Amino acid sequence: MYKKTITYTDYNDVERTEDFYFNLSEVELTDMELSVKGGFKAMIDKLVEAQDTAALVNILKDIIIRSYGIKSEDGRRFIKKPEYVEEFMETPAYGALYMELATNEKAAAEFINKIVPSKLAAQAKAKVENLTAGNTPSVT
Repeated sequence: MYKKTITYTDYNDVERTEDFYFNLSEVELTDMELSVKGGFKAMIDKLVEAQDTAALVNILKDIIIRSYGIKSEDGRRFIKKPEYVEEFMETPAYGALYMELATNEKAAAEFINKIVPSKLAAQAKAKVENLTAGNTPSVT
């Protein structure tokens, strides 16, 4: 779960700072991975290699939309009703987030790393550190 604080100017020309919540569960990530032939990650890697910025930005938009929700007060639920997503997308906060992520690769990578379950983020980080240390991945 990622709580992102966004400062934006609303349609009454009032500057606001609000917290917004984003999360992709393990189930949602698995669905995304299985929804594309060859895997979602492989598709993104190909787009990065081809420098297909338009396609990458569309995927980023999809990730923002899929991950936005409202956390229940008791913390048991993360509610992703279509009307909540629509309400968020109608705010300048969405535009501010979209522009930040679409124009700043580091911010986009940070956002994606923070919306995935911490267990998966830790596993990915360990793999990267292992590879950058010169270790080859084991096949098990």
